[in-house]
Amino acid sequence: MSSTSRRFGLAVAQLGPVHLANSRAGVVARLVAMMREARSRGARMVVFPELALTTFFPRYWLPDAEVTERFFEPSMPSAETQPLFDLARELRIGFYLGYAELTEDGRRFNTAVLVDDQANIVGRYRKIHLPGHSDHKPEAPFQHLEKKYFEVGNEGFKVWKTLGTRIGMCICNDRRWPETFRVMGLQSAELAVLGYNTPSWNIHWSEPPHLRMSSHLLSLQAAAYQNAMWVAASAKCGAEDGFHMIGGSAIVAPSGEIVAQAQGEEDEVLVVNADLALGDNFREHVFNFAKHRRPEHYGLIVERTGAGESLGGPPLSTSTSSLQE
Repeated sequence: MSSTSRRFGLAVAQLGPVHLANSRAGVVARLVAMMREARSRGARMVVFPELALTTFFPRYWLPDAEVTERFFEPSMPSAETQPLFDLARELRIGFYLGYAELTEDGRRFNTAVLVDDQANIVGRYRKIHLPGHSDHKPEAPFQHLEKKYFEVGNEGFKVWKTLGTRIGMCICNDRRWPETFRVMGLQSAELAVLGYNTPSWNIHWSEPPHLRMSSHLLSLQAAAYQNAMWVAASAKCGAEDGFHMIGGSAIVAPSGEIVAQAQGEEDEVLVVNADLALGDNFREHVFNFAKHRRPEHYGLIVERTGAGESLGGPPLSTSTSSLQE
């Protein structure tokens, strides 16, 4: 282990259901309460969920004008979210917040901001891996219309030096793609933070519901281990107007171990006194990118979008005489 620990109070604030009838002011009051709890338990940063201010509206087929007016934020902070920023400044705590962003020129993104302990927005991320569909599926139990309501993020995966560490951001489905975290790792990220809203049922194929939680945790653990970073993931979860989403908010160490996980599907705060030096050890002794990576052999990752056949020449002989013990 490293002889010098670098402790960082890291909190995840899981949010229970937010229904269509719930107001932004009511949601912000819940976030404020969890921020106070996180700070009282020693956190320097708290991670809130994806689309934290509203219900997960992509499940509904609605007119675009109504969606924009009802669910999107034309500014951040806004009058309704300002109390969260004011408290962050008062308590000297940073945070990650996911919301639906409406730009000045009318573009719509699934966005998260990174806010420092002076309540300054120091980073912004727009979701790149949008799941779901854009067409109406009236036969489905609910819709997953992120491809209809959002544009693909246009600012890439960045890392920000703030709060005494190096932080990368992503959102929900991004966590399932290894490229997300590798790009952060190549920028020396020590911590990746993300929010998610993951339905318990997959409308596209009959995936056993228990696999939703299994693949979620597997993705976090693999990302943390293979990139020698801490990963903190915050769910909005439970049954929103009868539509259930998984919980499983978690903090994962660079060892790939889950060091904290939510117990239920309501508002809940997890806090870990994370040792950032643990990532140093893995970056030096296990995944030393500069020493061991061979990018000259990874070309297909960026050259090809979909899977295709290998064109590597004739197959190698598999006769017994050619095999090595």
